[in-house]
Formats: sequence, structure tokens, C-alpha cells
Amino acid sequence: MLFAHDTECGLLAAAALVNTGGAGREGLPDVAALDDFFTTHGWSGRHEHTDAELRQVRALRPRLRRIWHADADEVVEIVNGLLRESHALPQLIRHDDEPYHLHAVPRDAPLATRMAVEAAMAMADLVRTGELRRLRHCDHPDCDNVLVDLSKNRSRRFCEAGCGNRAAVSAYRARRAASHS
Repeated sequence: MLFAHDTECGLLAAAALVNTGGAGREGLPDVAALDDFFTTHGWSGRHEHTDAELRQVRALRPRLRRIWHADADEVVEIVNGLLRESHALPQLIRHDDEPYHLHAVPRDAPLATRMAVEAAMAMADLVRTGELRRLRHCDHPDCDNVLVDLSKNRSRRFCEAGCGNRAAVSAYRARRAASHS
């Protein structure tokens, strides 16, 4: 493990949230999709299951996406803004059979607020450790997804949407075509 468990979870959830929007697609089309996202990424606490909550979560995505395009100073500005606006007060807590970890807003804070703060806290760890280069864009030419490279050798190139498989298949077909010509 390169980072604390809650940092890794926050980073991966932030990337997944960013990847639910963009390039003319909507990965959170309705409340049911938000419910699935909530469950898949192990969120706990308040979840209202409303259209208003869905709109708030969707509105967070462009701000988080900006982190993948920003230099360190701008990342710090975004992170500090998210923490300040959410009145974050980091505290060690444990719940749901998880070991102690940091939460910076109460579990009954709005979901979009908790998502923003979890992402900001995780990004703060990347800034503090000089590891912002772990935030990457998928290398597949037809993909605009972001990713977090948590590999020890910083070698991850593709997102979770199957782009690695598509690239391997394309390379295989190109090699095969070249050998048959």
C-alpha cells in the first residue's frame, strides 16, 4: 500500500466520479445510478436518493476533473477551496468495521459535500507527498477518462473502462496484419 487505505479509496472514488461524466456521456443518468455508485464505492452515511442530491454530485465532477489538468498550485487552490467551503474539520473515526481513518465532515453532511471533502483530503496527501504525477489521463486515444496510478512502478496507462484490453487487441491485430502482408 502506497497511501493510507482511506486516501486510496478517496482517490479511486474521485477518479470514478469524474469518469461518470464527460465526452457526451452521462454515467449518473438517474438516482438509481447514483445509488449504485454509492454502494460500489463503499460510501456510508447520509444518502437522500433524490434528484437534488444527484444534481449536487454531478456539479462536483467538473471541479474534480480540473485537478487532473492542474499544476500543483492550482490543485492546492481547488483542494483548499473544497475544504474551506465544506467547513472541514479532520477527525479520526472508525465505523462499519473499518480501522481508524480521517473524516473531515460529519456522516450526515450532504453526499456531494462528503464526496468533495474525501477527494480533497486524498488529493492533499498526493500534494504533501509530491505524488501528483499519479493522477493521469487514459492513454487510449478515444478515451477522456482519468485514472489514479497506484502501482509501485507508476506504470498504469489505461483507465478501468476496458481501454487496456482495446489497446492490446488493436496491437495484436496490427502485428497480425503486418505479418500477413
